[in-house]
Amino acid sequence: MRHTDKTIISCAVTGSIHTPSMSPALPVTPGDIAEQAVAAVQAGAAVVHLHGRDPQTGRPSPEPEHLRVPVEALRERTDAVLNISTGGSADMTVDQRLAPARRWAPELASLNMGSMNFVFTAAARRVEHWLHAWEEPYVLGSADRIFANTFAQIERTVAELGALGTRFEFECYDIGHLYTLAHFAERGLVRPPFWIQTIYGILGGIGADQENLDHMVRIADRLFGADYVLSTFAAGRHQMDFVTASALRGGHVRVGLEDSLTIARGTPATDNAQQVTKAATILRELGRTVATPAEARALLGLAPAGVGASFHY
Repeated sequence: MRHTDKTIISCAVTGSIHTPSMSPALPVTPGDIAEQAVAAVQAGAAVVHLHGRDPQTGRPSPEPEHLRVPVEALRERTDAVLNISTGGSADMTVDQRLAPARRWAPELASLNMGSMNFVFTAAARRVEHWLHAWEEPYVLGSADRIFANTFAQIERTVAELGALGTRFEFECYDIGHLYTLAHFAERGLVRPPFWIQTIYGILGGIGADQENLDHMVRIADRLFGADYVLSTFAAGRHQMDFVTASALRGGHVRVGLEDSLTIARGTPATDNAQQVTKAATILRELGRTVATPAEARALLGLAPAGVGASFHY
């Protein structure tokens, strides 16, 4: 991987897994998402990863207008790198999943590199009272949904968003996803530097064992050499362990309430900025320097802020 003494912190502010009943800290209105996103940047996040939510019910939403306030807040009040999800949620169509990024043309968009089981039913066991009727069926229904990311869907995403100048955060939940990325690279459809986000602890993907992080790095090194930049996150209680593990291996890190609702085992997080602050503290104690948005752009092959897209795919 490309090594640097600068470590990028990404913050995934709300996601599509957790529901309002699981934590009062989870932002679901456009205003709350915007404020927590800006605060995360102020705490040290260089990249902000966004999903939309219906402001009335908190349900994951593909409606681009539900991201207007967060997108404008980040662009007007920070210089952070904007990263919009194309994963949406597993019950959305591909058109729905692409709609927010098509509308807002972010510098980065997440791109999941394979179809998979993506099960989060265990989260329902911790909820005593559901605030909205959609939540429990949505969470329990994850056991009977395939999160589809076919080769045709991946190619379509690269073509449509690449034409806008958007580059990609390649989300890899298992070893096979690295080989899928290599396939698209060999075809010339994606170009380095590859921003690879390896993900651990999702039921249906690779487990949150640090031996798996070592294995993912070995395979990525073999496939991409120095043409990739590694970032890592783990779900739930494994979040901060993998912040440390990734940094020790020269990689970058992601935190946020999308990935974990706690700040320490058994202790709920108060907001996204609290997690970013803790990650930044860990990095500095390890002798790392937290990357600024400008430094993140340089590492990821993005244009400097305000210049426009660096190139099209």
